[in-house]
Amino acid sequence: MPTSQAEAFYEREAPDRFLPTAYTRGPWDVDSQHAGPPAALLGLAVEQRPDGRPDMRVARLTYDIMRPVPIRPLTVTTRVLRAGRSVELVEVGLTPDGGQEVMKATALLMKTAPDSVPDVSPGRQVPGPEAVPSKAFFPVPWDQGYHTAMEVRFAAGSFLESGPATAWMRMRVPLVAGEEITPLGRVLTAADSGNGVSSELDFRRYVFINADLTVSLHRHPEGEWVCLDARTMVDGAGVGLAESALHDEKGPIGRSTQTLYVAARG
Repeated sequence: MPTSQAEAFYEREAPDRFLPTAYTRGPWDVDSQHAGPPAALLGLAVEQRPDGRPDMRVARLTYDIMRPVPIRPLTVTTRVLRAGRSVELVEVGLTPDGGQEVMKATALLMKTAPDSVPDVSPGRQVPGPEAVPSKAFFPVPWDQGYHTAMEVRFAAGSFLESGPATAWMRMRVPLVAGEEITPLGRVLTAADSGNGVSSELDFRRYVFINADLTVSLHRHPEGEWVCLDARTMVDGAGVGLAESALHDEKGPIGRSTQTLYVAARG
């Protein structure tokens, strides 16, 4: 059950310990979190580590999701694997009370120097969020969860249609109660939804669960809205891939991928 009633995904109990709320609940299991909020929580740990350098920026985060993240208090661990002059590698992990590590991530940070090279950002432009309507999530059997904490507007497709889709997403609540949402946090909270917005199979007959998530950003995101221009591919043997071109309202910012376990529901 949720351990906090805060109007946020989490409440910070200590520097490295967080209490989840019902807003973290995913659509598949009443006792498990959607992977977006814990992914953002690990990203926040990378951004806020005491030895972080202001000239370093997260360029890539790769997550391994070992098991569902329960709605229980979580402890975040942080370890620097490499502290170079131009590149840093940081490992972060998430462990629930009384359990084993459920999610970990490796973050690649790169030194930045504004205006040192030309901007190059080709990519398909998508209609902005102000030009497209809000659409509901697919039916969820509980009243509060990730599906109520996120506003979703589809420029193409919907949760109830199969095939590629283009969805704008915006957080309705903060990641951590009383703390400002970071641009990276907005992207990471949304990025794990690529396989859901672009599902090719009927979710009532099949599961398509991502065991990982990789987010690569060539530009620092801006604004409240994050767009997933997503598509899913599935092999008949039960392995799939969801990939999303990521945008903010100014244009492309990067890509995310998810490796999927696909199977018929038992």
